[in-house]
Amino acid sequence: MKILKSRKALSPVVASIILIAVTVAVSLAVAIWMGALSTGFMATEQLSFIDCQYASDLTYVDITLKNTGSGSLTISKILINGYLNTTAGWTVQGGADATLTPNEAVVIRVDPSKYPPAAGIVSGKFDRGANYAFTVITSKNNQFGPYTKAASP
Repeated sequence: MKILKSRKALSPVVASIILIAVTVAVSLAVAIWMGALSTGFMATEQLSFIDCQYASDLTYVDITLKNTGSGSLTISKILINGYLNTTAGWTVQGGADATLTPNEAVVIRVDPSKYPPAAGIVSGKFDRGANYAFTVITSKNNQFGPYTKAASP
C-alpha cells in the first residue's frame, strides 16, 4: 500500500490552538451548567426571634420573627415547651402570610388554649412567671428555637 505524500496534515501549531479552543468551550459549558444546577441549593432558611410580648391577661403571646436567611421560608408549626397545638393555635397578625421573604419580619399571635395542658398551659392561659419555650418549624422541617421567656405582661 502506497502512502500519499502529496497530502499535508494540519500543522502542530494549528492543531494545538484548535484543541485549546475546544477545551475552553467545553469547560465553559460545564461551568454554566453546574452553576444553573446549584443556584436552587444556595438559598438558606434562617429565622430569628426578635421579640416576645405576652398579653396583660396572659391569653396570648405575640412573637416577632424575622427571616434572616437568603431564601424564603414558610412557617408551618409552632411548639410550646415541645408540644404541638391540637388545632390552629397561631395566626399571623396584620393579614400577612406565613411565608417570609428574606429580611421580612412578621408578628405571630399564639393562642395557648389550643395547646395541651402538658405544655404548661393553665385554664387556657399562660401561667404567670412560668418559662415557656417557643420553637418554630418551617415547611422544610427546619427547626428554629427554642426561644424561652417567662410569662409576664
